[in-house]
Amino acid sequence: MNLPRGELVRSRVVSHPATMLETVLERELTGYAVFEPQDSLLLDAEGHGIITFEAGIPNLVYHTGTNRGGSVALADLAMPGPYSIDLFRLSGDELASVEGGERNEYDWEIPPGMPAKRLAGDPELADRTREQAPTERNRLTSDGETDDPPSAVEAFLENDEKIDAIREQAREEAQRRAEEWGLNDQLGT
Repeated sequence: MNLPRGELVRSRVVSHPATMLETVLERELTGYAVFEPQDSLLLDAEGHGIITFEAGIPNLVYHTGTNRGGSVALADLAMPGPYSIDLFRLSGDELASVEGGERNEYDWEIPPGMPAKRLAGDPELADRTREQAPTERNRLTSDGETDDPPSAVEAFLENDEKIDAIREQAREEAQRRAEEWGLNDQLGT
């Protein structure tokens, strides 16, 4: 995703993504957020999320580490906090040029309430976001997805590659610690 730099309006480390989503909605921000979970175990310390907003309403989501967009990118971002989040303001024309090109190439569009529901687990914030969204944005996405698909946890649990990677990393960590503590003989490793 090629985004113009934009004007940095906020850079914070927050414990919960609802903080960022509420700020964007209240300020009716047009621009984007660079969203980086501090616990990047599941992402092998690679990548971050980008969420674009128009007048405070989420439009597109993309994850740079997995090169996925839309609702699956939200699942890639759903991890325990804290999160480093930078908010950038863009003009409507700058954002439209980025989103127009990206939407044609990829399916990164999301329903307005989905980030609040999936990332923040906040149905009330999701409802407020849908209420402020233009009517045409509250329709189904092109793949028929609504704000009611499986939660981020359910989506994560369906991703066998991530689960296998976590198991392998845990196995390696356990072996390393057993070695450090001199337990290899007792464990038969």
